[in-house]
Amino acid sequence: MPHIDEIVNTEAKELWRPSAPEKTQIYDFMNKVNEKHALSLNDYHGLWQWSISEPAKFWEDIWHYTGIKAHKPYDEVLKSESSLFPRPQFFEGSTLNFAENLLYPATSPDEDSIAVIGATEAEREFISWKELRERVRKCANALKEAGLQTGDRVAGFVGNHANAVVAMLAAASIGAYWTGVSPDTGVHAVLERLKQIEPKILFADNASLYNGKVHGSHAKVREIASELPNVEILVVFETAKSLDFSLEEVRPENGKAITYGTFEASVQNQAAPLEFASLRPDHPVYILYSSGTTGAPKPIVHGSLGTLLQHKKEHLLHCEIRPGDRLFYFTTTTWMMWHWLVSGLASGATIVLYDGSPFRPFDVEGGNGEMAMPRLIDELKITHFGTSAKYLSMLEQAALNPRKHANRPVSLKTLRAIFSTGSPLAPSTFEYIYSSIHQDIMLGSITGGTDILSLFCSGCPILPVYKGEIQCRSLGMAVSVFDYAGNDISASGEPGDLVCTVPFTAQPVMFWPPGPAGLEKYRKSYFDVFGPSIWHHGDFVRVNPQTGGVVMLGRSDGVLKPSGVRFGSAEIYNILLKHFADDIEDSLCVGRRREGIDTDETVVLFVKLAPGSTSDVSKLATQIQAIIRKELSPRHVPGIIDVCPEIPVTSNGKKVENAVKQILCGLNIKIGASVANASCLDWYRNWASEHP
Repeated sequence: MPHIDEIVNTEAKELWRPSAPEKTQIYDFMNKVNEKHALSLNDYHGLWQWSISEPAKFWEDIWHYTGIKAHKPYDEVLKSESSLFPRPQFFEGSTLNFAENLLYPATSPDEDSIAVIGATEAEREFISWKELRERVRKCANALKEAGLQTGDRVAGFVGNHANAVVAMLAAASIGAYWTGVSPDTGVHAVLERLKQIEPKILFADNASLYNGKVHGSHAKVREIASELPNVEILVVFETAKSLDFSLEEVRPENGKAITYGTFEASVQNQAAPLEFASLRPDHPVYILYSSGTTGAPKPIVHGSLGTLLQHKKEHLLHCEIRPGDRLFYFTTTTWMMWHWLVSGLASGATIVLYDGSPFRPFDVEGGNGEMAMPRLIDELKITHFGTSAKYLSMLEQAALNPRKHANRPVSLKTLRAIFSTGSPLAPSTFEYIYSSIHQDIMLGSITGGTDILSLFCSGCPILPVYKGEIQCRSLGMAVSVFDYAGNDISASGEPGDLVCTVPFTAQPVMFWPPGPAGLEKYRKSYFDVFGPSIWHHGDFVRVNPQTGGVVMLGRSDGVLKPSGVRFGSAEIYNILLKHFADDIEDSLCVGRRREGIDTDETVVLFVKLAPGSTSDVSKLATQIQAIIRKELSPRHVPGIIDVCPEIPVTSNGKKVENAVKQILCGLNIKIGASVANASCLDWYRNWASEHP
């Protein structure tokens, strides 16, 4: 535990600078923009300002630069008078197919080169572009024979493996909508989602492998299938071989259950070609769901062209991904980052899918769990590695240095970028990555969301990386910071709400169900705060006026406001990670104000002690308060610090601040099934009743 006088208040500093920015694709794009439009843009910030000032010109240039494959050309990019709500139309008149753009990218690699690498804790699978296209062809024709049509929904209760990608691409080739849920999700949470969208076809794994154990899914699949009356066919992937799995017992009430092998073999014309439906640019491709931590998740429907354009822009320009690069993201099929990862195919990259524990080494004997992912990077020659901020902070707490590890160090010589999202990346973790993982990479702390299936703020290969900051606001994304009254305070450096003020292609096409009810859900989700011309995202951020970088401060619905001073919970978490990693495993910081009882908000900090910690809780609390007062301000100091047994999180590992805040404030809320460990909320209810 540190002494107060040992603490040095350090400011953000430059950690990395690109050595050859002129060789990047974004630099090439900027030169082409200058030539086409007679401009003299010479840096990223000028390019960004032009992209949000001229959205129609910008998105048209992105269409051509990234090589969108269309069946019919567009008549108009964007009407000049367009607002953000109702959602504007982009590239009207054009038709295309999402799956075709992923399977046949503009810069098409050799058909015998590797398109997909599927990895588990025990096995590796290498799939060529030719084989991937063939597998999609067979699956798509089986889906057609099963009666699947454009506009039907296809669901996958599947892990992050090649068959999941094949099924999704096959559905998209027909024009069906894909939704994925990871097999580690509870049955109630699965049904909360799938009952709303009524899938016609359900793919499911017979089991999953995690931490060296096979987890059968029979009981879950049986219960899920029995509650989905619209499912006509349940297709079971035999993910675990030789596992006893009764198809008759999982058969849907109004359908049938078959193995994937039987499903493919049932096609009468086995030589039928792979065909791609020609669809409008706003035709849906994915359905994802809001977190649903305080109610049923809202189904958010994403369009094919908007998703494709946004992902290709991010991959080529912001991430410097080229054909043949190997892109990895540690994710489940539920998380938006799975969809982002799969779109790497559209840029000609090899995507690396991993299904298993990030701490389970492929070579278990003499292995070290924390080295599992670094070894995977070396083994599979990964160039772009993505993960959650939580995973990186865990490596930091373990003081792991992969390149100097005593037991078989790794080189990480192929690695060019690390991406982090899911929660704000602590400033100390920025420094840890450069000091212990890799000295010369682009660290792309990125932020966006399920709502846009992409990024508001991202990395940039022609900008420096500064400690604690996301490098930039993304091209075409008019991100600003507003105060509570709707004033733009971006230039002041003060914290406020992240908003977007110009239409962008990745806006959801609708909320399910289609019609007035879904439209009202859409409006209330993003346009209830500042009106139809301002997208209010729900993140609390600030922009550094000197660097243009963005600092994430947490969710704005979890903003802390003691004595009217607003700050984000991430500021508290960063202090704890920096100074108390040995004593505190995790924490949760919320504000408490009860109507008619409290005149001001009290900051309450719950800490989960690290295993084996022998710290005196009272002394620890005093030390935390003193350090926060010194490094932040007296207003940041928690009024109450207490030890808790568990921190509630979503299935994606995000802390569930809002549910705990509402419990502490005495509100009677329904907790959604997206809280992965919802039973621990009973402890917080008891705590609230014992601390009136």
